[in-house]
Amino acid sequence: MDHELPDRGREQARPVPRERSDAPGGRRPRSGTEPVTARSPVRLRRLLSGVFLPLFAAAAVLFAVWAARSGAGDSPGRGALVTLAAVCAALAVAAAVDLLVVARGLRRERAGSR
Repeated sequence: MDHELPDRGREQARPVPRERSDAPGGRRPRSGTEPVTARSPVRLRRLLSGVFLPLFAAAAVLFAVWAARSGAGDSPGRGALVTLAAVCAALAVAAAVDLLVVARGLRRERAGSR
């Protein structure tokens, strides 16, 4: 015999729909759990990408030059320096792409508010 107590005074948990737009740049419908005025921190992303793009680009050049000038018995070795240069270059590219995405989003937002 099942002895379940009646659910008095408690809210029933309803499943939240997880509809998502597959269109690039498309907005997802509100699920009802986020604040109405929730916004993405795009200005912070722009600041961080703007700071780290030149930093990683400079580091990539520095490590590449250092790797080109390193000798056979030098420490760190040429392979490690080339790896560091490649990682810094990849991070610089990621920061540049993020800057482009954020700039496009801000431009679209400004055009939509007019």
